[in-house]
Amino acid sequence: MRRPLVAGNWKMYTIPAAASELAARIKLDAKSRDLADIAVFPPYLCIPAVVKTLEGSGVEVGAQDMFWEQEGAYTGAISARMIAGSGCSMVLIGHSERRSYFGETDERVLKKTKAALSEGLKPIVCIGESLEQREAGITESVLRTQLIEGIGAINDIGSVTIAYEPVWAIGTGKTATPDQADQTHKYIRGLIAGRWGDKVSRNIRILYGGSVKPDNARSLWEREDIDGFLVGGASLKADSFRDIIDSVK
Repeated sequence: MRRPLVAGNWKMYTIPAAASELAARIKLDAKSRDLADIAVFPPYLCIPAVVKTLEGSGVEVGAQDMFWEQEGAYTGAISARMIAGSGCSMVLIGHSERRSYFGETDERVLKKTKAALSEGLKPIVCIGESLEQREAGITESVLRTQLIEGIGAINDIGSVTIAYEPVWAIGTGKTATPDQADQTHKYIRGLIAGRWGDKVSRNIRILYGGSVKPDNARSLWEREDIDGFLVGGASLKADSFRDIIDSVK
């Protein structure tokens, strides 16, 4: 049975002191850790403070993005080696906001995922369609391209988690219905089975990320192919994030 994962993406919010305070408030008790994996993704500058605060808590810390080279003259870039050396165990790759605002491509997603895996990081690779693409009826084509061109060249994806983010439901207050989300997750799992085989498909986690809140998390979690959540705004409020975590029990 796939172990659920609830991940909080803090985006460009918090400064180190506030991030440390938020991390302290979402520390989980042993019972919660037994039921689900938990991770938070603070801004780069907040990572050391959050890692220190969460030490020994069972909550993993990750970075929101990375560059694919180990080192070099790449001003402003952060490598997988730097991320791992800061105490992180995970990294987000291909988030919709990186694709929309920063020109992220499937080719770069592949390079980043390979680099992350080479340093022992566990990538969460994000895929998802825009409102225009959904209304045009090409959701499945978009997801197939993002998945296969994004990580299809990687033979072992045992340490990879997939996050399905309907772009039209991020920061808009809209959410895919449980039926819509589950249908899409089933399709993604089928793509994985076709490329990597049934065993990998059965074991890989596929998260839902799109305006997840305490009042919709439970109905989404009850669907067979949803293995947890990539949470945005609600993860910046400790009580809301804990309620979402509780929904997967």
